[in-house]
Amino acid sequence: GIRLKHRGGGGRRPVGECATSAEESTHRRNTECEVYDDGTNTFFWRAHTVTVLFILTCALVYVTLLEETPQDTTYNAKRGIVASILVFLCFGVTQAKDGPFTRPHPAYWRFWLCVTVVYELFLIFILFQTVHDGRQFMKYIDPKLGVPLPERDYGGNCLMYDPGNTTDPFHNIWDKIDGFVPAHFLGWYIKTLMIRDWWMCMIISVMFEFLEYSLEHQLPNFSECWWDHWIMDVLVCNGLGIYCGMKTLAWLSMKPYQWQGLWNILTYKGKIKRIAFQFTPYSWVKFEWKPASNLRRWLAVLGIIFMFLLAELNTFYLKFVLWMPPEHYLVLLRLVFFVNVGGVAMREIYDFMDDPKFHKKLGQQAWLVAAITVTEFLIVVKYDPNTIMLPLPFFITQCWFLGIVLIFGWTVWRHVNYKTLCSFDSGKDIFGANEPLVCKYEM
Repeated sequence: GIRLKHRGGGGRRPVGECATSAEESTHRRNTECEVYDDGTNTFFWRAHTVTVLFILTCALVYVTLLEETPQDTTYNAKRGIVASILVFLCFGVTQAKDGPFTRPHPAYWRFWLCVTVVYELFLIFILFQTVHDGRQFMKYIDPKLGVPLPERDYGGNCLMYDPGNTTDPFHNIWDKIDGFVPAHFLGWYIKTLMIRDWWMCMIISVMFEFLEYSLEHQLPNFSECWWDHWIMDVLVCNGLGIYCGMKTLAWLSMKPYQWQGLWNILTYKGKIKRIAFQFTPYSWVKFEWKPASNLRRWLAVLGIIFMFLLAELNTFYLKFVLWMPPEHYLVLLRLVFFVNVGGVAMREIYDFMDDPKFHKKLGQQAWLVAAITVTEFLIVVKYDPNTIMLPLPFFITQCWFLGIVLIFGWTVWRHVNYKTLCSFDSGKDIFGANEPLVCKYEM
């Protein structure tokens, strides 16, 4: 028979329909849609721990007994490191704890969890090297690395219409339309699926443009034309990506989550559709950050925005200090890595923030992503302190100081002073000796 998987209290709702805002006030779990699952557990879903162990053992026996070891020390060192990583990945894929995501397969997310551990260990290794040795170590990954980057001209002529160029007066616009335009769009589409909130996405998008303005004296590639910042980036690429992401979120929150085993579906069309939907979420949770509802949520949202911006900055600063060209495949691999681990980390952060009684500790992927972001920044600080310590222009410093003061002042007024006034007005003990008034307010 059909098995109903229902999260949260209250009566049954139609298939795929999420809880209303009135119901959500009773319990956090009501923001998850209902799921119907027939409980099919096929060969595809089993752990296969013994099978993986047998294959791994056979591979090691082959290398030990049948393969002649080359007399190249460098090659053997590289191969030994790769083999060690592969063995760790095999262990993690079969034995690591599952996270919040199960589609397309739990082993997929366990794999990326193990990759996260490997990447963090690699960063720690780079952090403990001298600047010269760390940069030269990159040659072991790619011999083309380890050399200073050539100087490039950024900014330049910012005229959208250049009357001096009779052949193509709009050449400045066409020059900006390159492979990074679809990358910007796709990046913000995926970030929207991770954050699941229009306001937070727009704040991060606009804040990063302000950071580029503020730090263009440190990194030349932050120097862009005004229309490149606000029209090409914020409105076109980022804005369109956020819009498409929000439309996808609306579809995911409304679609029915009714799962059947592939062999229980009779038609070929139904089987193909079932295979395609294997790459969509098993269930859906609507994120409601509500940053103004209490101090815990407010600080959590500020921390998320800060870590997002820091991770974005690390992308540019790591390329600069480790001498990696922007088009190098390692830069792309890092972005692919964050695409796969970012969604899990955000779900774990949301669960930890929104339901601390059930989720008593920060999730493993979120913990590792935060550690990676901090470690990357420490590498930047160690490898090029002169660049990172270049003082901000005075008017830029004034703007940031004013922004920090406004955020701090609003925080005190909203979450400290406002709540204290409510408690005094109610005649209750603000320390909770009696029954204190709970000031309910939403953003």
